[in-house]
Amino acid sequence: MTKKMQVVQMHDVGDIRLEEMDIPSPVPGEVLLKIAACGVCGSDLARMYKKGPHKLPLVTGHEFSAYIAELGEGVEGFEVGDLVTVPPMLPCFECAPCVQGHFSLCENYDYYGSRRHGAYAQYVAGPAKLLLKVPAGLDARAAAMVDPAAIALHAIWRTNLTAGSSVLVMGGGGPIGLFAVQWARIMGATRIVACDVSEEKAKLALEAGADEAVTSYDDLLAVADKGFDVVVETTGVAKVADQAVSVTARHGSVTLIGIPPAEVEISAASWARLMRLEINICGSWNSFSAPFPGKEWTTTLEHMARGNLKWKFMITHELPLDKVDETIRSMYERIIHSSKVLFLPNGADLPTN
Repeated sequence: MTKKMQVVQMHDVGDIRLEEMDIPSPVPGEVLLKIAACGVCGSDLARMYKKGPHKLPLVTGHEFSAYIAELGEGVEGFEVGDLVTVPPMLPCFECAPCVQGHFSLCENYDYYGSRRHGAYAQYVAGPAKLLLKVPAGLDARAAAMVDPAAIALHAIWRTNLTAGSSVLVMGGGGPIGLFAVQWARIMGATRIVACDVSEEKAKLALEAGADEAVTSYDDLLAVADKGFDVVVETTGVAKVADQAVSVTARHGSVTLIGIPPAEVEISAASWARLMRLEINICGSWNSFSAPFPGKEWTTTLEHMARGNLKWKFMITHELPLDKVDETIRSMYERIIHSSKVLFLPNGADLPTN
């Protein structure tokens, strides 16, 4: 008899059900992954309660770590019990961007939690060659947070940040923002300001290493001086892109990570500033480079293992699978305060790596 597992499956926008499903069997080249922890990404909120995924029904969730439970035929270099962090993108490795090593721009990718079953489940199967072993001693919860940390690093590397730079992180109290604050400090920024919507998130940004944390645009203008050399925008709130430009310094750069749910306008004043101060605006998408999954991922693991990159302080919830719908719906409706929310599908008693 085929063994069953619990999953949280999406059948339509807002129709999220705790169900049973067959535990998948790994095909040649794959492994069966026993999910240790899966974090909530901001994209999950809109995917599950507003716009829907690429296919239905679907098990969502893509920020995860796992223990290898079974090896498929031909898999080498891994053993049952290994703790791995799982890059959520599965590139085709054949399109022009992939051939050039720009895996974040793959034209024919697969993706856990939006195009294939993800990790709001007890198990998932996937290609072994795309996994990264976690350094000995690193917590499985930290391994589930490599994705947002790598996204922040990918964005920082898109800027002109150098030692001595001043940096503003918009949305600095969310997970990606909190990692961006830390990366800016690691890379030598001498002044880091975080802006977010609440005192709770401002306190987290200060704990991450921000020199100052503000909770309104007026307060931000009061501390902006002549502007910031680097601005990282993580919120996706439509008006924040304009605000970001308005506080960027001469020859500064704005990097956009957040995905806006509405049209974005740049005001006439900000447009004039953009041109006259020769400000650069760039987008940042995902977290991958060559060799896959890229230095963003390996650098994140190295800094986490050394203790240079803090993660535990930003966890506000650790919950079982049966709380997925209730919790993420509350996040979408802004009923609860949260930073990093983790689900532990197989229980909180995680094995020691």
